[in-house]
Amino acid sequence: MDKQSDYLEANRQIWDDKTPFHVKSNFYDVDTFKQTKNSLNAIELVEVGNVQGKSLLHLQCHFGLDTLSWAHLGATVTGVDFAPEAIRTAQQLSEELELPAQFVCSNVLELEGKIDQKFDIVYTSYGVICWLPDLQLWARTIAERLKPGGFFYIAETHPLLMTLDPETTQVQYSYFNTQQPDHETITGTYADETAPLKHTEYTWGHSIGEVVNALIDNGLKIDFLNERAYYPYNCFANMQETTPGSGWWQVKGWGDKVPHLFSIKATRTLAPTPKK
Repeated sequence: MDKQSDYLEANRQIWDDKTPFHVKSNFYDVDTFKQTKNSLNAIELVEVGNVQGKSLLHLQCHFGLDTLSWAHLGATVTGVDFAPEAIRTAQQLSEELELPAQFVCSNVLELEGKIDQKFDIVYTSYGVICWLPDLQLWARTIAERLKPGGFFYIAETHPLLMTLDPETTQVQYSYFNTQQPDHETITGTYADETAPLKHTEYTWGHSIGEVVNALIDNGLKIDFLNERAYYPYNCFANMQETTPGSGWWQVKGWGDKVPHLFSIKATRTLAPTPKK
């Protein structure tokens, strides 16, 4: 396997296989979601703000819980994901919960001709950009689908955390995008370690500088870049809550010394400028 399209197709199959296990997992807790209609964390709720009456495009939406959460809060939503099983599940939940939403099955880097609408907000979160080899194309896609004055928002695992082994604290992966993907054979899934799955995953590292500059290069103005020394999910090895019941997690022994997540808000003020 030596072509980027092969890597992406392998990853697509992985997420198709993961989806049924994620839907049944305690990690996603779909039963509680059906009652609360909210899967969002305080970080993104505060930083995105009021979405009532706004149009929102959710990139890499998985099976749609966050997308439908924004719909419940009053946004007109469209979710995109490359895994057909995830999109089918999202559509079923939308109908069951009577939360109107549009879902599109596509690689987010291949949206040309699939979504022509311009949005007030483009949103993505947690564990998303590592699956993308080309952030310039990603940022161009975002800019092209934002209305003038609209904004992009991302909350994401900090790339420094992604380089380190939480158990040994040794550097395991490059902080920078080396163009060739890292690959690792994974058993189970972060949402269900007992799931009878075994896959080789292909991911790309992206530094904070690469993320920020890709957005700037494509006509977006950075409104803020925040970094936090905690994470809202217990999905890495060797984690503990900052305080019992807080819902914020850190790698044991790291405390506030290492950033665990970052968030960016960026506004489209200029027309996208294609990279030469």
